[in-house]
Amino acid sequence: MRHRFSLIIMTLMLCLTFLILSPVQLLNSIEDGFLADYEDVEIANENNTFGHFIKAELKDKDKGVSGQKGQEGEIVFKLFGFIPIKKVSVKLVSDEQYYVGGVPIGLEINTEGAIVVSRQNEETLEKLKEGDIITEIDDKPVESLDNISEALQNGKDEVEVKVLRKNKTLKTLIKTYKDDDTGRLRLGVLVKDNVAGVGTLTFVNTKSHEYGALGHPIVDGSGENIVPVSSGEVFQCSLIGINKGKRNSPGELRCVFSSNAESKGDIKKNNKFGVSGILQDVEGLVDENLTAKLGGRLGVTLGEAKIVSSISGIREEYDIEIIKANYQKSADDKSLIFRVKDKRLIELTGGIVQGMSGSPIMQNGKIIGAVTHVFMSDPTKGYGVYVDWMV
Repeated sequence: MRHRFSLIIMTLMLCLTFLILSPVQLLNSIEDGFLADYEDVEIANENNTFGHFIKAELKDKDKGVSGQKGQEGEIVFKLFGFIPIKKVSVKLVSDEQYYVGGVPIGLEINTEGAIVVSRQNEETLEKLKEGDIITEIDDKPVESLDNISEALQNGKDEVEVKVLRKNKTLKTLIKTYKDDDTGRLRLGVLVKDNVAGVGTLTFVNTKSHEYGALGHPIVDGSGENIVPVSSGEVFQCSLIGINKGKRNSPGELRCVFSSNAESKGDIKKNNKFGVSGILQDVEGLVDENLTAKLGGRLGVTLGEAKIVSSISGIREEYDIEIIKANYQKSADDKSLIFRVKDKRLIELTGGIVQGMSGSPIMQNGKIIGAVTHVFMSDPTKGYGVYVDWMV
């Protein structure tokens, strides 16, 4: 009898330990800096996101002038509701409204450097790779194609070239050669200093017109380097067709835009979580009657959500199901996994296709993220990035 009672106690203790330790391990993956508000915290507590024994409490960290709420906050996680076990600093979600995106846009970036397109001799075949971004020659910055030609006309047989490869800076010595036709020194590579593509607008601040789009970076042709921005522009583009996605064959939106058209805005940043800048003209890009707040990842729950897209010709919401939401210790553009449930979208595109990257993901009336990738094996499944990382 005593043995059976001890066994029951031990089993209960093991269960209690699991119920506490498992959420604590989840807490260890949460770092400072994500977006949060009181509603997000309430949702997390109601859904027992961190187990039945751990509750979150949000407090303003700083106060602005005249007693206004500051931009910084602190979340305290408490065991049994009163024992503090972890604190994280958060950015408080403002009451600012954002236009909900969902329209394809044309993006053109003038690169900070020159992208190697092809190599023309043994020297460059050995030391440079297609997709390398040349940023300096003999310590002289390369900001355009002209800078390369200028840097080489010093008569040197060999120059030091600094390149960006896999987002890391490397240096190498390369022999120059003389062009038989012009007599000018050459490096032995074909290069370009701009890239263009199509993505989807995610959100636009209704006051400042600061925007976020794409959800993942624009990269060079090799896919290894995030293209550094010297300058860039956003253009309105036209959807002319859709190639439906199939298993192991991702589809795509067929869009066209002209860089000779009037620019809608600039591109200031291109990073792991998309492109951003300021729009000078939002006409044709936003519905001024469709606005929402941003939502932090703490309020993201498994289950029903929406994708906003205008691929049908009008801006519409499509049903999806969030099947996994990661609490990432480091920033990543694959924050959550979702499945397309809306038969209209599946009929139209087969699921998620290239060009839909940046489509807003909505839940509880907030913009919580953006579409970033499609599963090659199943186009009805995709990845999304938390809006936390995009802002």
